Amino acid sequence: MSSSESQPEISVVIPIYNEVENVDALCGALHAALDPTGRDYEVVLVDDGSTDGSGERLLALADGDAHLQVLRLRRNFGQTAAFSAGFDHARGQVVVTSDGDLQNDPADIPRLVELLDERVDMVCGWRRKRHDPLSKRIPSWFGNRLISWATGVHLHDYGCSLKVMRAEVAKGLRLYGEMHRFIPAVASWMGVALVEVPVNHRPRTRGRSKYGLGRITRVILDLLTVKFLGVYGTRPAHLFGLMGLGFGGVGMGILGYLAFLRLFLDTAIGGRPLLQLGVLLFLTGVIFINFGLLGELLVRTYHESQGKPTYVLRRRP
Repeated sequence: MSSSESQPEISVVIPIYNEVENVDALCGALHAALDPTGRDYEVVLVDDGSTDGSGERLLALADGDAHLQVLRLRRNFGQTAAFSAGFDHARGQVVVTSDGDLQNDPADIPRLVELLDERVDMVCGWRRKRHDPLSKRIPSWFGNRLISWATGVHLHDYGCSLKVMRAEVAKGLRLYGEMHRFIPAVASWMGVALVEVPVNHRPRTRGRSKYGLGRITRVILDLLTVKFLGVYGTRPAHLFGLMGLGFGGVGMGILGYLAFLRLFLDTAIGGRPLLQLGVLLFLTGVIFINFGLLGELLVRTYHESQGKPTYVLRRRP
């Protein structure tokens, strides 16, 4: 349901996975935070294939509450897919993201929304004082620094789900894998101006954390994907071509040196490992250059066949 037929000003998107113990308190806290603002809002709750009755409870809460909209996914697709579904169905001019475990404080939402202005399109939460065990804080500390270094977008806390962004930013994001944590980096590459502000973080009092160390590997692989798409997504030949020229150039240098030895110094080169290395590097360079050319064809086909622009407008006319 929606609060009215008109477009709401704020859409709060929250993935829910096996949080039946928290959903009542979550909805109550959201109403307590947003009702006093006088802004028209909707809360898009995405049930990500819960098996503990969360989906049924959400539907019961939405029955009679015009502010709540419930989306139910057929199975557990993951937090990134749940955010993506919420973005697709959000109708607000401003989109807010948060977690369903109540560790993010809904009371922070109005303050973050107020920070949006002509110069800022996204506000990211920073859990300066985290109430999590060391088993979560230590990997997160290293992860934040790795992501900041790799993407060039320096934030203290990439893992904080509490974010506020303009609707055109949220609608322009294409999220896969575990890429929801890279939203600030992807948005920054789109030219979005963002800031990071401290927010309240609370200990989990009900339910069970879904965090696991197995997520680290997936995050690293997705970071490589994000880095490639952000820097070379529209010009793969620049990456593979540069690598190909490097390998091929070294290989040609080695082969040229061996040719000089054979032709001018009459030195036998057939049994030298250096000859095999030169041939290997030269062929590797040729292969990488071909990868780049094939990548260019795929990118052009993708953008031209679907009418995908290679730019992002600051404001739509």
